[in-house]
Amino acid sequence: MIGIRREDKSKWEARVPLTPEDVRRLAAQGVHFQVQRSPIRVFADEAYAAAGAELVDGLDACPIVMGVKEIPPEKIQPEKAYVYFSHTIKAQPANMPALRRLVELGCTLIDYERITDEQGRRLVFFGRYAGLAGMIDTLWTLGRRLEHEGIANPFSQVRPAHAYDDLAHFERAFSAVADAIRAGGLPEPLRPLVCGFAGYGQVSQGAQHIFDLLPVEEVAPEALGQLAPAADRCYKVVFREEHMVRRRDGSQPFDLQEYYQHPERYEADFFRYVPALTLLVNCIYWEPKYPRMITRAQFDELYAGQPRLRVIGDITCDIDGSLACTTRATEPGNPVYVYDPKTGETHDGVVGNGPVVLAVDFLPCELAADASRHFSRTLAPFVPALDRATLDGPLDQSGLPAELQRATIVWRGSLTEPYRYLEPELRG
Repeated sequence: MIGIRREDKSKWEARVPLTPEDVRRLAAQGVHFQVQRSPIRVFADEAYAAAGAELVDGLDACPIVMGVKEIPPEKIQPEKAYVYFSHTIKAQPANMPALRRLVELGCTLIDYERITDEQGRRLVFFGRYAGLAGMIDTLWTLGRRLEHEGIANPFSQVRPAHAYDDLAHFERAFSAVADAIRAGGLPEPLRPLVCGFAGYGQVSQGAQHIFDLLPVEEVAPEALGQLAPAADRCYKVVFREEHMVRRRDGSQPFDLQEYYQHPERYEADFFRYVPALTLLVNCIYWEPKYPRMITRAQFDELYAGQPRLRVIGDITCDIDGSLACTTRATEPGNPVYVYDPKTGETHDGVVGNGPVVLAVDFLPCELAADASRHFSRTLAPFVPALDRATLDGPLDQSGLPAELQRATIVWRGSLTEPYRYLEPELRG
C-alpha cells in the first residue's frame, strides 16, 4: 500500500506526485492507495476518492509514503520508505536533520532527483515548469520595476504565474503583450531589451518557451555589443559553459568534460556579458566546486553606474551560490527583493539600487496542475514495481528497478554506497 502525504512546507505547495487520473490507472493494476486529506492540494480529495483511493487523516498504515517537498524530521516514522525531493545530495545544511532522522529510524529514502537512466539523465522532474513559472514571474517583476522607474511598458499587463488558471490561460493573456510590442514598440529607455539565459537544459527550455512568445531574435553572446536598439523585438542569448568560464592558464581551449572533472582549472569569465543584459535568467546546475557567475564585487562595480540589468530570475536559487545576489529564498506571495551590492542587504519589493532578484525556490507550485500532470506521467510507470518491492532485505534483492535503486539514498537506515560521502554530515 502506498500513501500520498499532505504537503506542509508552504501554503503555496499544491503539487502532487500522482494525479487522480494516474491513481485510477494504477489502482486498476492492483496498487492500493491511501491519500492524506489536504485543503490546499490542487486536486480535490474527492477526486482521489473517486479514483479508488482511501482518504485518511494519517498514513500510519502505509509502508511507502510519497510526497513532493521535504518532510519535517518530527513527522518521519520508523522503518517507512519515503519517496520525495529530499534536497540532501549536496549536503544542504537545512535538510541534514531529516537525513539523520531517516537513518536513526531505519527508514528508506528514494529521491526523485536521482531517478536516472544509465547515462545519468533524469527521468522524473519538474524542471521545465520551474522555467515556465520563473520566466512568467521574471517578466511580471520587470513590469513592476519599470513602473517604479516611471517607464510605461507592456509588461505591466503580466501577473504572477500563480494568478493564472494554467499555462494555457497565461499564453492567451500574454499574446496581448506580444501584440503591443509588435504594434507600438518597446519604450525607448528599454531598447535593446536583452534577456540572457544561463544554461540550456529543461529549466532553461521552459523559460525560453515563455520568452519566445514575444517577437524575439536570438543572438550569439559575442554579438551583444553590436545590437541595434530595436523597438519591435526583444533579443535572446543563451549562455553555455564555455561562455561562463575560461581555463586559468590559457594554455588550451575550453573542454567540457575537463571542466566537469577538474573545475579548479577554470575561472569565471561571465561578467563581461552582463552589462549588455536587461534580464538574466539563471538555469544552471551549480555546486561550490564551480566558479561563481557574478560575485558581490562585480555587482558593486556594475551598480556603481546606471546598468541596464533590471531583474535576475534566479530559477536555480542556490543560496550564496552561483550568483552573490541570491542570499535568501522567497515564496510566491512575496517573491522578489532588491539586492544592495554595497551592503549585501536585501529589501523586499522592486525599489532600491541593485538588481531585483526573483528567488522562489519551489516555482513549479505556481503552475501546480500542469506541473503535477507532467510529473505524474513520468513517475507512474515506476509505481507498480515500487509497490511490489521487498523492503526488508538487501537493496539488490528488493525487486526495485535499476532507476529506483540508483535513486535510493538511504536503505533501511544506512546510506547506500553512492551516498556514503554524506556520512560526515550525519555526525552533525
